Amino acid sequence: MHISIQQLFSNHQFAFVKLLAFRIQMVLAYQIMAVVVGWHIYELTHDPLALGLIGLAEVIPYFSCTLFAGHAVDHYYSRRAFGILAATLLCLNALTLTCVTMGWITGNPSVWIYGSIAFTGIARAFIAPSYTTLFAIIVPRESYARGSGIGSSIFQIGLILGPALGGLLVGFASKTMAYALASALCVGAAVAMGMLKVKEPPAPESPPVFKSIGEGLRFVWSNQIVFGAQMLDMFAVLFGGAVALLPAFIQDVYHMGPETLGLMRAAPAVGAILTGLWLTRHPINLHAGRWLLAAVAGFGLCMIGFALSPYFWLAVALLMVSGVLDGISVVTRQTILQLATPDAMRGRVSAINGIFIGSSNELGAFESGVAAKLLGLVPSVVFGGLMTIGIVGVTAKLAPKLRDLELKQLQ
Repeated sequence: MHISIQQLFSNHQFAFVKLLAFRIQMVLAYQIMAVVVGWHIYELTHDPLALGLIGLAEVIPYFSCTLFAGHAVDHYYSRRAFGILAATLLCLNALTLTCVTMGWITGNPSVWIYGSIAFTGIARAFIAPSYTTLFAIIVPRESYARGSGIGSSIFQIGLILGPALGGLLVGFASKTMAYALASALCVGAAVAMGMLKVKEPPAPESPPVFKSIGEGLRFVWSNQIVFGAQMLDMFAVLFGGAVALLPAFIQDVYHMGPETLGLMRAAPAVGAILTGLWLTRHPINLHAGRWLLAAVAGFGLCMIGFALSPYFWLAVALLMVSGVLDGISVVTRQTILQLATPDAMRGRVSAINGIFIGSSNELGAFESGVAAKLLGLVPSVVFGGLMTIGIVGVTAKLAPKLRDLELKQLQ
């Protein structure tokens, strides 16, 4: 049965709209806090290492909690409550930082900042499992591809607007105002989730927590399609991303100022948004596996072209095309994961996927820096692009079920 976008948005008393409202406000709040916290901590310490510790302070609690969060979302009623919990935790963190900037909380401000970041990691552990399980309840299976395209566009819009809002507020207002806006967005996200009226299926009987987590890990490991899609995305981000090196390209290759950094960072997200909007009207239903592999290989080629480009605007264009291809990859992978995952395991599989993606982003930035130090700036990105293409070839060889996948096989 074909369902239009209008029907998708009108189902369940605009339940999908409310879920998207939750997602966009959480993304905006998180991105605003990420930008402002970096500026805040460097303003206090003037130590680049302090910036690196921000990621570490968030990643450790995130990795420690995410598998347990996935178990909880799968086995405890209701899923909406965990979304509200995530929004509440993030709101408390933003309010804490607001109080720090206003001088209402005394003591070493860096300690309070890092402590808030750690709780942000805990909040983040619940966001994806809650969103994923509710998405599967609200959106009909035959509309997963359209829904994933819309959700991806909303996410990418948040990635663009969040840092821009945070930077503008710090520059033209204050850090206090930025943190206060982030807390207000979290309240809005909690309200949107609270207004979400859907009939959630009863949670299955809860096994021991470690047995439950083990079941999720075994499912991912034994499912060639799910495991192949997750590994492909993880290694593509690990080796193929060049975002962490953009400041170096701007200064050392193009000899331009910091005002161009925002343009280069936004280019991939703009491409991903355009792709997401296109795929809401023209979802990929045929040859999904081949589209996924081709998109990741094309992403690697774009990174090679970007590294070798002597012209700034050509580099920006290639980054935008890489965003288009990444958008195809993300939407296709999310659709595959939604269709291939049993309802009873959505929280755990989403949590495991979060570990793959979260670790690849953090480790990818580290890999880029080490490779640039050892190989040089341009050769390191060329190397990463070649590795990405090689990984596509290995995946196509070792995961034939993913390579030959048609979405109708999963519906």
